[in-house]
Amino acid sequence: MEGIDIRIEELLGILDLIGTFVFAVSGSMAASSKRLDLFGASFLAFVTAVGGGTIRDLLIGSLPVGWMLDLNYLYAILAGVGVTYLFTSIVRRLRKTLFLFDTIGISVFTILGLKKALIVGIDPVLAVMMGMFSAVLGGVIRDILINEIPLIFRKEIYAMACLAGGCLFLLLQNNGLEFHWNVAITASVIIAIRIVAIRFHIGLGGIDDKDKSFFKKTL
Repeated sequence: MEGIDIRIEELLGILDLIGTFVFAVSGSMAASSKRLDLFGASFLAFVTAVGGGTIRDLLIGSLPVGWMLDLNYLYAILAGVGVTYLFTSIVRRLRKTLFLFDTIGISVFTILGLKKALIVGIDPVLAVMMGMFSAVLGGVIRDILINEIPLIFRKEIYAMACLAGGCLFLLLQNNGLEFHWNVAITASVIIAIRIVAIRFHIGLGGIDDKDKSFFKKTL
């Protein structure tokens, strides 16, 4: 069983790098839409890819922060910038594919952030928040830097999917489910929530909505 856990952790590490690459592409594309230069695109890609994990590590006192211990994260970010720079038109046509990888990325980052917070002794409720921070704060920083309202504030089911997945992870862990099955189920639920929400235009209601519905159709 220990061997299985090691393989799962290796898989999570690979998915973590893939998520880092995709978020770097996301940051680069956002830079392209604002006509930033190559340095601006690289900077935006960097904060998009590792911003959430950096803030999480600072909050839980895990230093040095994760990406400073492994150059592969930097290589993944540079690869994301390079691919976007060289194949911009192709990347634009792959938005649906990038959406899927982005969704996989937030599911993995949620689990990794949650697990890391639990390991250092953070209260489970706060650990769920740390998992969500890992997944979404990079995108928040990206949007703020390019003067956009962050995606998680636009009534989309995004951060809520991470929170729901984090709660499910804790529930399954407390009931003795093996780690690799827990990872698979939790990641699948986060991905499913995100895809269903986008497919059927489901979002959260706003403060000023007259009907005060918690969930509602989005335009």
